Amino acid sequence: MPTSRRSLLSSEDQGATFVELFFDLVFVFAVTQVTGFLHHDLTPAGIGKAVLIFWMIWWAWTQFTWALNPANTDHAIVRLWTLVATGVAFIMALSVQDAFGDGGLLFAGSYVAGRVIGLVLYYTVASERPELTHAVRRFGLFSLGGLTLAVAGGFVDPDIRPYVWLTAVLLDMGAALIGGRTSGWGLHPGHFAERHGLFVIIALGESLIVAGVAASDQPFSTPLLLVVLGAVAVSCLLWWSYFGWLKEDLEKAFSEREGVDQSRFARNAYSFVHFPLIGSIIAVAIGIETMVAHPTEALEVEALAAFAAGIVLFVCSAAFAWWLARGRLLWQRSLIVLVMAAGLLFLPSLTPLGVLGIASVAMLLILVVEFVRCIEHVSEHET
Repeated sequence: MPTSRRSLLSSEDQGATFVELFFDLVFVFAVTQVTGFLHHDLTPAGIGKAVLIFWMIWWAWTQFTWALNPANTDHAIVRLWTLVATGVAFIMALSVQDAFGDGGLLFAGSYVAGRVIGLVLYYTVASERPELTHAVRRFGLFSLGGLTLAVAGGFVDPDIRPYVWLTAVLLDMGAALIGGRTSGWGLHPGHFAERHGLFVIIALGESLIVAGVAASDQPFSTPLLLVVLGAVAVSCLLWWSYFGWLKEDLEKAFSEREGVDQSRFARNAYSFVHFPLIGSIIAVAIGIETMVAHPTEALEVEALAAFAAGIVLFVCSAAFAWWLARGRLLWQRSLIVLVMAAGLLFLPSLTPLGVLGIASVAMLLILVVEFVRCIEHVSEHET
């Protein structure tokens, strides 16, 4: 059908399309660039800078995800602007490593360009629905402060840049808090949850690619093979802890909400809480990359702490999202990973294989405990 006769809005809860997957892949590449940035500066200052960069990458992605949620992504105009934004995001990803050096303006400029494209596309799509137009306009106006400071940060001295970008991040969060009070977003829960789930999958896969690249630079050995298999096991167990049942129940809770309550849930459980969840994969990837590079040596404290913190953050972020959905705590999984982290940090001279073994046992225990609880819940329901 000719493009001029087709609506820019989707009339139903569509699934993720190929152009969205292509877009997501570039953003996950940007996430791996943050992993590289942090790997070379695993200090408190380096971690703070990495969090700022990652927030800007994440916020550009999540804003575009909101924009594409009501859109007809098979429409030529939507596809075209998504592909343009993909190219801009690729430039942003390439400038991550030097974002706090001479490449600050390139990073900030591409970030703001991607955000602006997303807002323009969102407003264009929303033009067919007055209540959505109002919501997008309101969010866009309150986003101007953060966008302006993001550009300004590219011009200032690198020593001042973190503080300018931190202020921009806070303004972004303020715009989201205000925007979430509007009921006219017209969200499609299935599509929205699927996009976030796909990002989690791709990020977990990219963490294994990082490990694979590190392994390919070394001669093959049995310890290396065992460490690689351990890394795969941990990644698969993390995947299961999210996709085994939790992702589906989050989506169900999302679809049960309406109006402002639905908008707030999307903002809090997905746009906000999935930020540390995805960020935790970066920390896990740093630990795995170090273990693969030195498969027989005791793990350095910094890499061990990053790996342990990543596991805890992934599991607890998912648990917090479920608390927002159902108002109940998954205290067993949180307790298990906290005990695991304490064991990893206080047991002396752990080898990579020992670290991965302890983490795998802890994650497997979580799955068993929650599986038993699920059976008990079904039995009680049937009774």
